[in-house]
Amino acid sequence: MRVLKGILKDSVAYYQRLERDLEQRLSKLPRGSVKRRQIRGHVYFYLQQRIGDKVVHRYLGRQEPVELARAVEERRRVRRELAEARAALRLIPQRKLAA
Repeated sequence: MRVLKGILKDSVAYYQRLERDLEQRLSKLPRGSVKRRQIRGHVYFYLQQRIGDKVVHRYLGRQEPVELARAVEERRRVRRELAEARAALRLIPQRKLAA
């Protein structure tokens, strides 16, 4: 039983560390999504974000912001990983490990 508790404690430590690292990565990535609009035959790109209750569109220019789009997609991926790490932490019975 001690071996199992040791493994579970290691798992908890791993997922807590992973959660912390993912939260740090998430804080450095841009929020929102890149939107493409066509106005009078011209294409424009905007960063759409929610600030409080409002949805704000920030003009990015006529060139497609490839790097920003990659960073936004990376943020989505990191958010999914963070949700998985938190779900794994909820599965491990931490109260019984302390004993």
